[in-house]
Order: sequence, then C-alpha cells, then structure tokens
Amino acid sequence: MSAEIADPFAAPLSVAGEAPSCLASIEDVPVAEWEALADRALETNAFFDPAYSRAAFSLAASGGGGKALLARAGGRLVALLPVVWASAAFRLPLPVLVARQPYSPLTAPLLAADEPLAAAEALLDAVAASGARLLDLPALPLDGAAGKALLAVLERRGIRPVCLETHERAALDASQDAETYLRDAMGGKKLKELRRLRNRLDDEGTVAFALARMPDEIAAALERFLVLEASGWKGKSGTGLGQDAGDAAFVRAMAQGLGRRGAFEVLELTLDGRAIASGLVMRQGRTAFFFKIAYDEKLSRFSPGVQLTLELTRQLCADEMITFADSTADAGHPMIDHIWRERLRVADMLVPLRASDPLAGGLILLLRLRRAAREQAKRIFRHFKSLREKRQ
Repeated sequence: MSAEIADPFAAPLSVAGEAPSCLASIEDVPVAEWEALADRALETNAFFDPAYSRAAFSLAASGGGGKALLARAGGRLVALLPVVWASAAFRLPLPVLVARQPYSPLTAPLLAADEPLAAAEALLDAVAASGARLLDLPALPLDGAAGKALLAVLERRGIRPVCLETHERAALDASQDAETYLRDAMGGKKLKELRRLRNRLDDEGTVAFALARMPDEIAAALERFLVLEASGWKGKSGTGLGQDAGDAAFVRAMAQGLGRRGAFEVLELTLDGRAIASGLVMRQGRTAFFFKIAYDEKLSRFSPGVQLTLELTRQLCADEMITFADSTADAGHPMIDHIWRERLRVADMLVPLRASDPLAGGLILLLRLRRAAREQAKRIFRHFKSLREKRQ
C-alpha cells in the first residue's frame, strides 16, 4: 500500500461533524451516515460507497492519502466526495484536490437528492475551505444529475470549468425487452452465430449460468474470478486484481462489504462446474455497474465473455429494480460497445474554486502539459514495443 504523502497546502483536518463543510480523513467519516447518503444520492455511484472507498484507500496497492470532502446541512450529511491531494495523485505538491481512488472509473459526487443544488454549493465550499484552488474530477458523467447540479452552481458563481478530455463509454438502458434490444443492437445474423457457438459449447459438457449474491457465495465466486483473470493476458502482464496482495485484499473486502448490503454479485458461466467466464457487478439504487470481466482464453473460440455479457444483459433487463447499467469500460471497447448501445459521456473536468483565478489558470496549464507529456510517452512506448514484437 502506498504511504500517505504530507501536503504543504493541506488545512488542518476537521473532525466529521464539527463543521458544515470540511475535509476529513476517510476513516473519520461515520459509516452509517455515509451509507445513508449513498442510498439517497441524486446520482448513484457504487464506487463512492464506504465499503468500496474505505477498502480502496486502506488496502489497494495504489491507495493511501484518502480524504473525504464533507458537507452538512440541518445536522445531516448532504454531500461527500473522496479525494486525494495532487501530491499523492500526481507526485506534484500543488493546491489541487483530485477525486481519485484505486479502480474507480466514476467520480460523480454523492449529493443529497432532496437538495442537490444546496449540496453542490456546500461541496464546493468544502473544497475552497480545504485550501485547494482546483478540483479535478477525472471521470465525471456530463449528462448525469450530479454533474448537471455542479455545472449549474458553477454557472451561478461565474466559474467556467475546463475539460481536459471527454469520451463516451457503453451503457445499457435496462428498461427494454432484452431479446428485442440485443437483436436491434447486434443483428439477427450475429445472434444466430452466437447461439451456434453456445450449442457447440454444450457439446463440450454441461453449461450453466450461476449468480452469487450471498456473502459466502460471493467469496467463493470471487476467488474463482481471480484465478480465471490471472490465467489470461492480465496474468501475463501482471495487472490482474489478485496478483498484488494489496489489490486482492481490497477486492475481497470491498466485495464482502457491498455484498452484505446486497450491492455486489458475481455472474459465472460454467462448464462442467468450472467457471469459464465471470463478471463482477455492483449495484446501487436502480443502477448496475459492470465492474470487471474475466474468461478462459483457451475457450475463446466459443466467445465465453460475450456469452456472459448477453446473459447479464438479459438478467438486468428482467430485473425490475434496475433501469440503467454502466459498463465502466474504456471508450471504444471492442466487445461491450457492440452489445450495449447507449453511451455515457465522461469528462476529466478541472474546476477552479474562484472566478478568473490566475493561479487556477496556471494549474490547469500545468496539468494540460502533464497529460500531453504522458500521452507522448505512451505513444513512444507503444512504438518501440511494436518494433520489438516485429523483430521476434
């Protein structure tokens, strides 16, 4: 686990409950009121549930430095956003708070649904009170209710946020009939081919789908997921969740914590009782989050990952409690983009805390240059990697 880095810009931390708006250590936020806010949030975000955030910051390899921006009104918590200082996120001692935590592809803040604009106002006040001059929201859904509330408050304050990057990722309108949806999305010919592959898989043995929802079932299914993930390309590249002790501890703790609240499940495709595809799904409110998928690459000729995703689509569309699902996938994902047709616009948004703040403008320029340098370094790395592979 990463050690926390001292930040010269950090104001003294307020103990949760002492001030209407404050910056507190993640561990100091009372879990019960955090859960209550997560359950009634204007826009649901399972990645900011306490079971996820506390485990991510305390256990994951890239955790450490976790804080929580808090805002209260009438004695209750109305806004919360997990953050780290730029010194922990970027190794740069800047007065910038970053809504970043391990394995979190969504940074919509938790805002009380009954007073969203007041909650957004109070959240921005908490950022300003911390001593920060800039807030970085690296995965904010632009069309989500929380993003719209923030933008409305910023416009009222005469502040213009800056988007460093915007992309779209796949999402599912789960209010539709699954078979009609899949046929319209993929076409009858493709679905027929996938049914043929499924029939061929049946020839290999007994094929079944299993859904783990109870804590003991989740624990066993998660271990099978970690083994399956490590057996593929993520295992070879060392990026599987189970390959770092801290990351493995994080995902186990997170899954159990969310599972006890009915907010985590594992869908498996099995062949003769052996998992050949597995998906981790988080739930909050009426939204599902397709967190991770793994499959047996030796059976890729049967498209087990696609077969699992088709079954997940059917289950989500049949679930009266779920109306929307976020793929949490990268933009242009080669599999999910062809199955889930809706798109979620996501931005890396930089929010100054004062209108026409020259220091914030300088910080934005610095972060732009940092992003450009990192992208160039990635392109150079990919180029030389490609050259090495061609010579082999």
